[in-house]
Amino acid sequence: MPLHYESCTFRYPRTRRPVLERFDLEFSPGHTVLLGPNGAGKSTLLSLGASASRPQAGCVRYGELDPADRRHVWDYRHKVSWLPQRPGFLPGLTCREHVAYVGWLKGMRERDAWRAAPEAIERVGLTEKIDSKVKALSGGQQQRIAIAQALVHDAELLLLDEPTVGLDPRQRRRFLDLLTSLRGTVHVIVSTHDIGDLDQAFDEVVILEAGRTRFRGTVEEFGSHAQPDCAPGRRLESAYASLLEAAE
Repeated sequence: MPLHYESCTFRYPRTRRPVLERFDLEFSPGHTVLLGPNGAGKSTLLSLGASASRPQAGCVRYGELDPADRRHVWDYRHKVSWLPQRPGFLPGLTCREHVAYVGWLKGMRERDAWRAAPEAIERVGLTEKIDSKVKALSGGQQQRIAIAQALVHDAELLLLDEPTVGLDPRQRRRFLDLLTSLRGTVHVIVSTHDIGDLDQAFDEVVILEAGRTRFRGTVEEFGSHAQPDCAPGRRLESAYASLLEAAE
């Protein structure tokens, strides 16, 4: 996947230290999980990748598209879809209306967006709620509608920031199955704190800590850092802890 961060520096207003400084990273094709402690810069990285924020120095590119170039913005945002950690909703709309509206904002014709919305909602398992108001849904159901809106316009790359927050174990299983169904058709980068099922849904692991890449490798390479005496079923958690300790 040609999502490339080149010498990116980003600082929030009224903060001394930048979140990212001269940051370089090119994500691989496929499904990547982005790990790191709170404050590591994961949400900032995805916001920059979605062109919702701009670096003060350096650039972010998807293939040959640079969202800082006004000529590229429309194509860039059509190809790259972003689910922020706290997605916004228009509570007066039904689920179908909301998902179709987002598709229209992404450049779909109104008729096509209206037709595509039910399929996106079906993929997240909420067909029975298609005509319900978004405000009437539970928190977990709203999160699933947010995922549907990220899927509706057939983006090439999904940037998902903590998409499993608020999902119960069964819903989380459905989400992982959804990621598996997207293999070979859509590139995905998921920021999460849930690492128990990485080997089932992802190809690559990137660990971000204090605005720097502390690890990048396959899931198998990531798991090899686990302590030999770790408890059964805790191999990936042990690997994560070992890599963060090594970075200190």
